[in-house]
Amino acid sequence: MPESEQGPRTNPAVTPELSRQRLAGTFPGHLGIELWEIADERVRGRMPVDERHLHPMGEVHGGVWVAFADTVAAWGTIRHLPDGSGFSTIELKINVIASARAGDVLNAVGTPIHIGTRTHVWQVQVFRGERLAAHFGCTQMLL
Repeated sequence: MPESEQGPRTNPAVTPELSRQRLAGTFPGHLGIELWEIADERVRGRMPVDERHLHPMGEVHGGVWVAFADTVAAWGTIRHLPDGSGFSTIELKINVIASARAGDVLNAVGTPIHIGTRTHVWQVQVFRGERLAAHFGCTQMLL
């Protein structure tokens, strides 16, 4: 069956183990972001919060929320990339609706809204415990 009838191809070699290897020594790796599920229709990650994530008032910095959610979405896109392609986040938005402090653990679930040949659109929900703490959306352009 042609790819257009099957939908986009995915790369099952893109796994949590691969993400651990690739994130080591990078910005998301330094933040302690861990991905524990990378599937075609869902990516899940976690980030234990410590002092490095906080702004001067003791809450998680806005840039950390974005970095965590964008990393989760990015690995969803990586799983769907055609061979030899790259990508870049070209638009993003986040609503942080609950705070987090050192000692909290944030968990994220990313799902695709659109997987096209030129762009991908992902949403990521970030939870502190059972509470929704942030909702993130982004568009990624395939290069």
